[in-house]
Amino acid sequence: MMDKNDFSRRRFLGQASCAGLGYLTFVNQLLNLKAMGAAAMANSDVNDSDDYKAIVCILLAGGNDSFNMLMPYDTSSHSEYVTARSGLYTNEDEPGLAIPRSELANTVLNTTVGGKQWAVHPSMTGIQSLYNSGRAAFLTNVGTLVKPTTRAQYENDVDNPLGLFSHADQIQQWQTGLPHERSAKGWGGKIADMISSCNSNDKISMNVSLSGNNIFQSGKTTIEYAIDPYRGAVGIDGFDPASDWMVRVASTKAINNMLTDRYEDIFKRTYVNTAKNALDGYLQFTDAFQNAVEFPDGTFPDSYFGSSMEMIARTISIREALGFKRQIYFVTVGGWDHHDEVIDNQQNMLGMVSGAIASFQNALGTMTGDIENKVLTMFISEFGRTLRSNGNGSDHAWGGNTMVFGGSNLLNGGQMYGSYPSLALGESNPLELGLGRFIPTLATDLYYAEVAKWFGVPDGPNQLGSIFPNLGNFDYLGGNKPVGFLSGNF
Repeated sequence: MMDKNDFSRRRFLGQASCAGLGYLTFVNQLLNLKAMGAAAMANSDVNDSDDYKAIVCILLAGGNDSFNMLMPYDTSSHSEYVTARSGLYTNEDEPGLAIPRSELANTVLNTTVGGKQWAVHPSMTGIQSLYNSGRAAFLTNVGTLVKPTTRAQYENDVDNPLGLFSHADQIQQWQTGLPHERSAKGWGGKIADMISSCNSNDKISMNVSLSGNNIFQSGKTTIEYAIDPYRGAVGIDGFDPASDWMVRVASTKAINNMLTDRYEDIFKRTYVNTAKNALDGYLQFTDAFQNAVEFPDGTFPDSYFGSSMEMIARTISIREALGFKRQIYFVTVGGWDHHDEVIDNQQNMLGMVSGAIASFQNALGTMTGDIENKVLTMFISEFGRTLRSNGNGSDHAWGGNTMVFGGSNLLNGGQMYGSYPSLALGESNPLELGLGRFIPTLATDLYYAEVAKWFGVPDGPNQLGSIFPNLGNFDYLGGNKPVGFLSGNF
């Protein structure tokens, strides 16, 4: 039998990709990424001193019941919505999950789409205001698709996404953009692999996470830089060169000695080099953060999500000190798997999200450099939910609605994109699969491709097509905007 230590060492070398048989593959990947990065830089304005772009991706983990987030308001369409959301699976006479029209009067949107009026959830007054001022847009009936799908194709399992209605599979696919396979590499990480050379900082990743490790920001050569919503950068426990407390001075000196020593063992050397880079990034971030913008008390809601959005805004304010032209932020907001108490839970949670997003957009608007028109905030969630109630909640479905935010010159805002489905249930609706589950008509690929193009990823099979290989299935091969919610030329 192979010695266990020898096996562990071989596995380590293979995973490191810098020794043994994986070396040539690793070098080829780096060369390909450099070539893609050069193309991306040629496709952007990174040499412009004012050029800066950031993506803020917010995951509503658990599957948001988004047909109560955006719903029809005109009398006849709302009546159809009420009928679809009334009753249990087996009893039409039981109360359902519809929000009464009278409760929507203060959150009506100021545009008519498809000849219908629309409203957002009664707790989303902040988002209503952003939409009505052109700083928000909705994408409707979005979901994971390998290719455009009919009910017959779905029923015969023709190119369905893997693990439909499964949390584990769908939350992964929304982060990877790969509904046809299981992968641990996210499309945010792949973008960073491609264009990280736009930034001059090699100590802090382009990808900054407020929620720790995640698939979305993981690439072949990129990992996220995690910060805390309240403290910012988090260093090595016991390390504090500014402290004069005897114990802290001693621990700081011990850590410095450990990191400056020379190690022959590859395990120890790799660990120490990783720790050095992390410590360098921590010191750099902490030093720059002393000059971050400070917002008055009460600017952001007193919640974990509100603090996360405030920390992102403050970190954006030190972008130049940190040498960033491009950044991708990630935040997870959990607790959206509402099999029970969906009405009460959404009242609190959608209100919390709406307040924090409105505060974030307004805070960006006060910052110099026209920052609000350089930061795109986008929402994702692994699936929509059934219109029919299972009692006082809803179950896993497929297509749902989502939203994007930015300055009025960044977005073609105040509009809805995609096709909000007919909410009629039954065989007469070709998109309805039973219980109020809908086949998506807007693929996540198209949603993501527009964001990636704006961010600087060029069209082409080796650039945009390498990140989203199913784009061609949706008649998009480049040359225009896949959806149209972003303004400008890119």
